[in-house]
Amino acid sequence: MSIAIGDKVPDLKLPASGGRELSLRDYKGRKLVVYFYPRDNTPGCTLEGQEFTAQYKQFTKAGADIVGVSRDSVKSHDNFSAKFGFPYALLSDRDGELCEAFGAIVEKSMYGRKYMGIDRCTFLFDAAGVLRREWRKVSAKGHAAAVLEAVQQL
Repeated sequence: MSIAIGDKVPDLKLPASGGRELSLRDYKGRKLVVYFYPRDNTPGCTLEGQEFTAQYKQFTKAGADIVGVSRDSVKSHDNFSAKFGFPYALLSDRDGELCEAFGAIVEKSMYGRKYMGIDRCTFLFDAAGVLRREWRKVSAKGHAAAVLEAVQQL
């Protein structure tokens, strides 16, 4: 069962870029954007991260923090983050526990081969830690702008 609109943010601690360990509940008191992406250093994931970075100041001005999540290692996240200058944390969900809680693990298909992977999806929590919006099967290009608009309206 995955999280639904009106649910509270899950309380799971995960290792994060920069040698930290974070829980999504650490962000209580501010709006929170949690975006799941398949892999570090791939074209779509890089574009999505860069778009969130380009609008990062507007997100913080609107009272929101951003967290990216994938199943890549902390070392991979550190390299990805340093390479592109991401100003927000990337969580390493190696065992998929947070991905499962959000229903972000889905069946995918590439070259006729089916496998389980992370669906590009985003979730917006209000300052009380309650889920207010979700976006599934996201296209990376232009997505950050749509999320920013929702943050500003919240």
